[in-house]
Amino acid sequence: MAYDGTAYAGFQVQPNARTVQGELERAISKVCDEAVRVTGAGRTDAGVHASGQVIDFRTASALDGVTIGRGVNALLPEDIAVSALEPAAEDFHARFSATGRTYEYRIRQAPERDPLERRRELHIAGPLDVAAMREASARLVGRRDFASFAAGPGGVRSVRSATWCEHGDAQLRFEITADAFLRGMVRAIVGTLLWVGRGKIDPDTFEKIVDGHDRAMAGPSAPANGLCLIAVEYEPSGGSAPRPPSEMDEDE
Repeated sequence: MAYDGTAYAGFQVQPNARTVQGELERAISKVCDEAVRVTGAGRTDAGVHASGQVIDFRTASALDGVTIGRGVNALLPEDIAVSALEPAAEDFHARFSATGRTYEYRIRQAPERDPLERRRELHIAGPLDVAAMREASARLVGRRDFASFAAGPGGVRSVRSATWCEHGDAQLRFEITADAFLRGMVRAIVGTLLWVGRGKIDPDTFEKIVDGHDRAMAGPSAPANGLCLIAVEYEPSGGSAPRPPSEMDEDE
């Protein structure tokens, strides 16, 4: 499923706030004619988008996935859509069965902003040293405590890849894949990499920040609008045993 997170206080249900999960549960419950609780693979923060989010829910409805999906999309607001719906293994859990997640952060590096893309990317008018940012990003790969980039308690995570790519003349995209992410981790990483790109720190200093386990050492979090959850990975069977919540607690 996908959504534009601009108008929402995040994925997870919150009191007195509009959330993606709340909209999904409202629509699915109406179509299935019963109260339904939804679980998401990534509990994205306020303003963060998704193009590859995965959800699961249980229902006693006799309707097939195509019918449920069609009905749900008819009831969802225009900034949320379900792309596919199918039966899952009994032990499948969208969040704890996931073996990997990939986030993308978009930056427009140009003198002028693009008003049509303002909800999907961060505009930076000045120059960035992309080569230095790439060198620094490589220092993220591996299994370690990423407390320096956590908006809350730290924790050990395995980052598999972290790369910058250029798209066209003006757009930069940072793509990072890990088994899971700490809350606020990707935006804090991007904000600190922007320090590297602007020459405030070098890649060696960035690595010291990674190893420092201290959020105060790192840069400010990049704005939410540039961030998007683009993929979630599962074992081929789709029904691997769920991991303990304490090991895979994830919120970005």
